[in-house]
Amino acid sequence: MGVKLYRHDGPFELECGGVLPELVIAYHTFGERRGDNTVWVCHALTANSDVSDWWPGTVEAGRFLDPAVYFTVCANILGSPYGTTGPMSTNPATGERWYGDFPFVTMRDMARANLLLADHLGITRVRAAVGGSIGGFQALEMELLRPRFAGRLVVAVCGARTTPWDIALNESHRMAIAADSTWGERRPDAARRGLAAARSIALLSYRGSLAYNATQRDPDDTLRRTGHRAATYQRYQGEKFIRRFDAYSYWTITEAFDSHDVGRDRGGVESALARIACPVLVVGITSDIIIPPVEQRFLAGALPRGEMRLIESDFGHDGFLVEHEKLNAIIKPFLEK
Repeated sequence: MGVKLYRHDGPFELECGGVLPELVIAYHTFGERRGDNTVWVCHALTANSDVSDWWPGTVEAGRFLDPAVYFTVCANILGSPYGTTGPMSTNPATGERWYGDFPFVTMRDMARANLLLADHLGITRVRAAVGGSIGGFQALEMELLRPRFAGRLVVAVCGARTTPWDIALNESHRMAIAADSTWGERRPDAARRGLAAARSIALLSYRGSLAYNATQRDPDDTLRRTGHRAATYQRYQGEKFIRRFDAYSYWTITEAFDSHDVGRDRGGVESALARIACPVLVVGITSDIIIPPVEQRFLAGALPRGEMRLIESDFGHDGFLVEHEKLNAIIKPFLEK
């Protein structure tokens, strides 16, 4: 199925006091809705609403999002360039794109937008809400904003709040963007070189040394000044990224990442997590350096019905996108309970 658009009737008020005069949400659905078979997927940082595009090995026969079994919904997040209102959208007050004028949005705003779409679709409860990384952040927030919306939650490489380490990583990405002399110019390709550098920095933390040392070694011991496999890989990934994303959207979404804290205005993290009554499967990756296993253990332990599973992988934070077989073996039976 192709992308669908929901146009919200009226302004959308943001957590920090700003207002979006209009809100459009892009989304995809897979399978047919019947009975208790809806699964809501929340996507990660730079992905989109087409789960089959960015999460291979999931929306397939015999997998945990088998379209013959489940009706899967995924909404594109606020601030994204993939159809939902963001910096590349038109500001109705000016008739021009928002660019750097786009207001600050939080993870909680993203979760509220998901729930608006659920209301539009007539979905009052889902069998499960599933998300990895900031997708997990959204899933937690959705359940806290609307208790018992989900029969169960699956959150992978996800913490209860963003740590100073994560904020520092994201700020390094934004510093790379801001160092580009074209940053701030009101055009879609502003700070492209800075964005490529930001992506290069990000990949180091997404994968970590184990993955790089296993996949990016030079094929021989020839002395070389340039052309190292790891170096060309970084440049290739930066160029690839700027063909599909823009610096303004990336800045917006990384700031939203920094806002994640389930305990804000809820009496603290432990108090907030204690309110989540449904079973929650927390999945960690052994080599993750962005949200390491210790944070998943804390999250699972603070949830009344939390269950922790750890996947052995050298692919770091991105392991939840790579380890299809291991992930399916854990999630599929959890959803079938």
